[in-house]
Amino acid sequence: MSQSRFNEDRPDEMMKGDFRMSRTVLVVDDDPTQRRLAQAVLEREGYAVVHAESGGEAIDRLTKGGGADVVLLDMVMPGMSGMEALAEIRTAGVTTPVIVLTASGGVDAVVKAMQAGAQDFFVKPVSAERLLVGVRNALQLTQLTAEVGRLKKHVTGRTSFDDLVGQSPPMRMVRSLGVRAAKSGIPVLITGESGVGKEVIARALHGASDRGGKAFVAVNCGALPANLVESILFGHEKGSFTGASDKHLGKFAEASGGTLFLDEIGELPLDMQVKLLRALQEGEIDPVGSKRSVKVDVRIVSATNRDLAEQVREGRFREDLFYRLNVFPIEAPALRERREDIPDLVDHFIARFNVEEGKRVAGCAGETLALLTAFDWPGNVRQLENAIYRAIVLSDSPFLQPHDFPAISGVSAPFLSGEQASGEAVEGVASFHANDVADMAILPDTPIRILDERGHLRTLEEIERDLIQHAIEVYAGHMSEIARRLGIGRSTLYRKVREQGLEGALRDAG
Repeated sequence: MSQSRFNEDRPDEMMKGDFRMSRTVLVVDDDPTQRRLAQAVLEREGYAVVHAESGGEAIDRLTKGGGADVVLLDMVMPGMSGMEALAEIRTAGVTTPVIVLTASGGVDAVVKAMQAGAQDFFVKPVSAERLLVGVRNALQLTQLTAEVGRLKKHVTGRTSFDDLVGQSPPMRMVRSLGVRAAKSGIPVLITGESGVGKEVIARALHGASDRGGKAFVAVNCGALPANLVESILFGHEKGSFTGASDKHLGKFAEASGGTLFLDEIGELPLDMQVKLLRALQEGEIDPVGSKRSVKVDVRIVSATNRDLAEQVREGRFREDLFYRLNVFPIEAPALRERREDIPDLVDHFIARFNVEEGKRVAGCAGETLALLTAFDWPGNVRQLENAIYRAIVLSDSPFLQPHDFPAISGVSAPFLSGEQASGEAVEGVASFHANDVADMAILPDTPIRILDERGHLRTLEEIERDLIQHAIEVYAGHMSEIARRLGIGRSTLYRKVREQGLEGALRDAG
């Protein structure tokens, strides 16, 4: 295939390290049995679980690195109590949602915990269903709060470079250049492929500048009707042409005092490039039909997915305008050049669409995240965003599965018929169907050796390794099916695969 759907040149990158489950729960309890019980319930649902035996250990994790998405905090522990730990967590500025566990449901204890900053409380022993519902609700509240904050920044023009998603080297370079450019009024030209997020960078430039909070006006130059470009950009007077029944200010006047973002600037007709150049040089515009020029105070940020230098050589873009716009270039990287940002982007889009669609998707299954990270994304961030949107709308599972991305995985949803499934399959990607199970029924029963060559019992770890390897072979590396057959959670299965060094067997089976 010309477009590689799986990055076959880097199979090890898919398997090494953890698959970064989207949501991590920190269980804080001095009782190891209680920790293991909570872990079993949460991992079966697909959450990653970490432990802390004391309040102090939990505070260190939350404030000094590691972190978590939700905290289950026991109220009664030796040394520092849960209430004291909660108070210190909030004093340190940690906003992670905390669910407290108490041996009694006394009103006073609950009220104090909620006043101290807890989001919910459980009375021990807590049922698995209540535990999972509480964790999901806490995550959804966090997502809702973050989305409200994002929307407020977007509406008020206060988006900053801290709001850009991703910590890859290319994105750190974008941030570094953007912060410098934002401190001045220098014209910025953002280049990059379609869908990389050029407008997001432009909004961050605006929000981080002294014009933040004022108007940000975006214009797609490639979508302007040829006969209305001048009117849309510079405005017109009433009666200046047929259909001009009212006075129109134009985008330059709308953005006065703020930032005008000219997207796809390379699509602007040559005759309009001349008038744009004059507006930039003189700081004034000539509305259609007006007898006098109008002064405007606008910062110009432009963007293109074309090679403007090549267009200049071909005579399709004015050289003087190119040099006027290309004073401070910023290259927006393609998504395939910053794959390490994909998990963060996935989390971001899941949180956003959960709020918009009223869903409760907790994250991606490990194998799904590996699939998305390995894909080349020719449509860049916009394509990923749309893929997540579709998956969120259609998914009925707490975690997005490979079949929620059929165009990428080639795995059809379980309820589809065989004919539908085969129609959506993608060449080179293995899928697992009910027919495979039927075929397995005739496979010979391969016993797992319990005794070694000397007749002694083999270790449990050795037996477990053989069992997992056998399951990988039998079920063709389909991790959801393997986990279900073995009766363990997918995150536990992935951890055991790594610990047992079975990544190679998994790749071979796939």
